[in-house]
Amino acid sequence: MKKQLAAMLSLVMALSMAMTGCSGSSDSSGISAPSGNDLISSTQTNSQANGEADIPSSEATELTVHFGDDGSPFVMYLEDNSTAAAIAGYVGTTQWRLPVYSYDESDVMEYYDIPSRYEIPDNSEIVTEAHAGDVFYSDPNRIVLYYHDAEINEEYTKIGTFDATGEFVDAVENNPVLEGWGNQIVVISDGE
Repeated sequence: MKKQLAAMLSLVMALSMAMTGCSGSSDSSGISAPSGNDLISSTQTNSQANGEADIPSSEATELTVHFGDDGSPFVMYLEDNSTAAAIAGYVGTTQWRLPVYSYDESDVMEYYDIPSRYEIPDNSEIVTEAHAGDVFYSDPNRIVLYYHDAEINEEYTKIGTFDATGEFVDAVENNPVLEGWGNQIVVISDGE
């Protein structure tokens, strides 16, 4: 009986040690980039993992956006609200490189999912029309860009605007698919 108890205890301890070694962390954002251009600083990840609601804020009035890694820079003029300030605060610490999506191959808008580790305040209200160049935040953690005018009925927080020039619309519509990834990307930075 003692041998069985000792064997059982040894097995439990061995399994416990094995499980401890397998409990590495993984990226829950679902976003992977093919290059070493990581989006997150370890300080941000650690503060979010510790449950700290340390949302950086910025007084920046604009961000720089590239449609594709080698795309021309376009200026997004930010709204004066806590949602835009939080996004600018995060982007001020590390640029965002996000995949591009659209609803049912939309020809008026596209969206970019922000990893869930970023806590962004939502100040949404019903929006019934979007103009080319309007940029909105959609809770939870999504940036929505309209590059053509549209009648809509959505709950959004407006965070910025682009000058909807022909060059801008062309850059959005002709953003190249990233080779080896099968998706387009957008790069958002503070321009510095």
